[in-house]
Amino acid sequence: MKQYLDLCRHIMENGELRQDRTGTGTKSCFGYQMRIDLREGFPLLTTKKVFFKGIAEELLWFISGSTNIQPLVLKNVKIWNEWPYEKYTQSSAYQNESLEEFIERIKTEDDFAKQWGELGPVYGHQWRDFFGVDQLENLIHDLKENPFSRRHIISAWNPAQIKDMALPPCHAFMQFYVSADKKYLSCQLYQRSADVFLGVPFNIASYSLLTHMIASVCGYEAKEFIHTFGDVHIYLDHFDQVETQLAREPRALPKLIINPDVKSIYDFKYEDFKIEGYDPYPAIKAKVSV
Repeated sequence: MKQYLDLCRHIMENGELRQDRTGTGTKSCFGYQMRIDLREGFPLLTTKKVFFKGIAEELLWFISGSTNIQPLVLKNVKIWNEWPYEKYTQSSAYQNESLEEFIERIKTEDDFAKQWGELGPVYGHQWRDFFGVDQLENLIHDLKENPFSRRHIISAWNPAQIKDMALPPCHAFMQFYVSADKKYLSCQLYQRSADVFLGVPFNIASYSLLTHMIASVCGYEAKEFIHTFGDVHIYLDHFDQVETQLAREPRALPKLIINPDVKSIYDFKYEDFKIEGYDPYPAIKAKVSV
C-alpha cells in the first residue's frame, strides 16, 4: 500500500534519532497524516503478510469490553501476551516460567488467567464503560439518529485510569463522519504513538474493519479511513525489515466481504468476515519492544 510505504520513507529520510521508554531507540517524526479510500480495496498490507484473523479477533475483543487476554489466547492471538507476562515476571508469584509456559497457564487455569491475564481498563473497557458511559452504544445510536453531529467520538484516553493500564492507549481517539447524502461513513483516528513496522499495519486494518462494521449496521458504506499520528516511529532494530518492505512493489489490495445479515455491532463473529484476493509477500519477523 503506497500510503504506508510513503510513511516509512518519510521517517527514514526525515526522522530524528531518539531514546524511548523501552530502551530500544527509534527514528521518529512528530505529526503525519495519511488518507485511505476504503472503496478501492481493504487496506491489508501486501508488502508483507499480515495476520487478519488476529486483527479481527482483537477488534471483536475490544467491542466485547473484555480486558483479559484469555479469550485471545484461546484463539491463538498473541498480540497482548508480552505485557501481562512482563508484569508477572516482576511479581513474587513468578517461578521462572517462559512466556510460552505463562501463556499455557493463562489458557488452562482460569484462576491464574483471572489474576495474571488482566490488562487493566484498556481499550475495551473505555469503549464500553468510560465511567459508566457506553461510548460505542452511544456512537451507533447517534450515527443512526443524528448523522450530521460533530460529536461521533470514542476516546480510549482516560487520564484518570492511565496508571492502571498495562499499556496506555496508543490509538487514543476516533471520530466518525457521515457524508451529506447519508450514503458514506468515514473514520479519523488519532494515534499518539505508532510503531510503524509492527503496529501500524494492524492499526490501519483494525480501524478500517471497524469502519466497515459500523457502516454495515448503520446503513452506510465505508468511504475513507484517515490516520493521524503524533509520535510516529521506527525502532532501530526494525530498519532492515523496513528496507525489505520498501524494496517490494505493492500488489492489488484485497476485498473485504462482511455478512450483511448481522444487524448489531455486538453480534459479529470472525466467520462473518472474508478477505478475497489477498496476495501478499511473505511475512517479516521483528522483535516487539515492551
